[in-house]
Amino acid sequence: MSVIVTDAGFAPDTFADPIVALADLPAHPHATAVHLLPGDRAAALAGRLDGLHLIRIAFPAFNDGRGFTLARDLRRLGFAGRLRAAGHVLADQYAMIRRAGFDEAEISDALAARQPWPQWQARANWQAHDHRARLFA
Repeated sequence: MSVIVTDAGFAPDTFADPIVALADLPAHPHATAVHLLPGDRAAALAGRLDGLHLIRIAFPAFNDGRGFTLARDLRRLGFAGRLRAAGHVLADQYAMIRRAGFDEAEISDALAARQPWPQWQARANWQAHDHRARLFA
């Protein structure tokens, strides 16, 4: 199981459509959700972004930041749907995830138990958690 983290708190995953791997997308022309790996490129979805409701980007390790660049690139291409960081994302990274364009994070139940909502909530006001806000506070 997994937990979805948003600015409002922890919640179960309510997205019901199948999430298709990028490599399998040609075989699923009507897919509304895609799963990207850190090495995938946003340009691979050019021309398909309008039909997608959710893009989930894998974070295989907390120190693999390629997903941040991928999120930024997708937003620059005009993707306006739900953007989800999935995997090894830590509460300390939540502000960065939101600033990069993600709407939510998908974490394991085990991680949610180790880092409960108050740790994520401390970073939920992500606009205030940049270096300028800390310098001039």
